[in-house]
Amino acid sequence: MKKRVLYTTLVLLLGCQVQAQVDPHFSQFYAHPLWLNPGLTGVIDGGVRVTGIYRNQWSAVMTPFTTAGLSADINTNKNINLGVNLMNQSAGDAGYQYLNATFNVAYSGVRFGKDNSQQITFGIQAGLLSRRFDPGKFQFGDQWNPVTGYDPGTATADLITKTSSSVFDAGVGISYFDSDAEKKVNIFGGVGAFHLTRPQDPFISSSIKKVLPVRTVLHGGVHFILSERFTITPNLLYMRQGQASEFMLGLFGQVKANDYTDLLLGANFRARDAVSPYVGVAFQQFILGTSYDLNISAMGKAVPGTSSLEVSLTYIGRKSGKPLRYLSCPRF
Repeated sequence: MKKRVLYTTLVLLLGCQVQAQVDPHFSQFYAHPLWLNPGLTGVIDGGVRVTGIYRNQWSAVMTPFTTAGLSADINTNKNINLGVNLMNQSAGDAGYQYLNATFNVAYSGVRFGKDNSQQITFGIQAGLLSRRFDPGKFQFGDQWNPVTGYDPGTATADLITKTSSSVFDAGVGISYFDSDAEKKVNIFGGVGAFHLTRPQDPFISSSIKKVLPVRTVLHGGVHFILSERFTITPNLLYMRQGQASEFMLGLFGQVKANDYTDLLLGANFRARDAVSPYVGVAFQQFILGTSYDLNISAMGKAVPGTSSLEVSLTYIGRKSGKPLRYLSCPRF
């Protein structure tokens, strides 16, 4: 019944302006920095960073959309930073897989200000974009019987000639941060652009030229040190891809519990879509976070159960055992 309500709602919404994110997205976008901006490669308070994130959407309504990301990057201290990034989404009953695997290189030699505490990093990424699906899980119109319903034993006249594709993909980005430890206010931000090679849609007729639009990203924030034990970080994210756009505003607080542990609380607001409360803990070199998207859109009101859950884990190799500053440059 929930599926029927969902499909009916989708049909009704076709007459309205609908915005859809072509690429998968994350509410905890700073927890997967190499997906956010190649210019963030190696922008860490340490020598190495490993991040993992998992997102589950609409599990109470239908076969969920699941998105997993894994990245690792290093700061070489020679103005060249290196990283690798993997992101895979599994979508819907047809087992659609969207895999993006890239290698990142960034140059971090542009420094200025007091003690060279302000830095601009330029990054590029290149790799593979792979898309595939399982046609054996499709249900075609000519396989439906008006009396008995769907009959998997009935052959379909719809022929699918291509079920997978792998193409070259590339992106670029720039990031800026102010890491002056004597300041009470530190600014950070960046711009990124993805799919510059404009990969063509592999599953439609060759006579119709449809390409994956470039995804542009603008992000930034301000880190306020209110006391030795408490900091807050307002931040924003704007993404655009084709006719789809996303705007998020967030606020996060970090409270020092002891010499090795910080508590993290906050929330993001995605315009016309969702509110995403966040809670996490930073223990020595690890940050564990979880968030839950509460859908406030027309779809969420019409079909309960369309919310999303995200879990992230970050490890940063540092010489000291002090806790990490969450969402503040250069300690992403």
